[in-house]
Amino acid sequence: MNPAKPLDRQCYVSIVHLPCSRIGPGDHKITEGQARILTIKPRDRKDRIIVSEKLDGSNVGVANLGGKILALGRSGYLAQSSPYEHHQLFAAWVRENEDRFGFLKDGERLCGEWLALAHGTRYELKHEPFVAFDIMRGEERAIFEEFSGRVGAAGICVPTVLFTGQGESFAVEDAMKKLGEFGFHGAIDAVEGAVWRVEREGEVDFLGKYVRGDKVGGVYLPELSGSTPIWNWRP
Repeated sequence: MNPAKPLDRQCYVSIVHLPCSRIGPGDHKITEGQARILTIKPRDRKDRIIVSEKLDGSNVGVANLGGKILALGRSGYLAQSSPYEHHQLFAAWVRENEDRFGFLKDGERLCGEWLALAHGTRYELKHEPFVAFDIMRGEERAIFEEFSGRVGAAGICVPTVLFTGQGESFAVEDAMKKLGEFGFHGAIDAVEGAVWRVEREGEVDFLGKYVRGDKVGGVYLPELSGSTPIWNWRP
């Protein structure tokens, strides 16, 4: 095992886009049939649709491996080994909050968005800079009820839920209308979009995301903007 990459895998795989979403290089789209299930009409009453606000930061994770709580970047490397300051800050934040992740079982990881550094959206954060969106076991996702219950009990922030429906879908237009211009997490630039998931018979079937068409990814990152970093949060 590579000690710098203790998972020997990616921490999180990118969520695939809805066909109407803005995509970037290397991004992929779900099928029209899958998009229809999420946004127009489910297959039947067994489909449960959950839609949440999409946040714009750095994808990170917290893993329990052999009883050790580890802060990870999206690729699965230790956050503390990253050359980027915002990842170093995440590693330090996880160390300071280690007791809060005691609910993770050995082999589980909590994936989320680290909002300390502005990427393509600036925030006046109304909460701590880590927002969790999935509990993972290998490639398997915990269903939303389990995820929200366990994370909520630990007092960890999650994205605002816009819709839940058993046998009901939720249109992109309705999601964006409910989000309004700035969403629910303190954005001071236009909200990025939303994430759909469908659960069926006690399992997560698939996910899809929508990013608005005029979104410019990473516009505030120093390596792209040539300007100084913009911090949403810094200790």
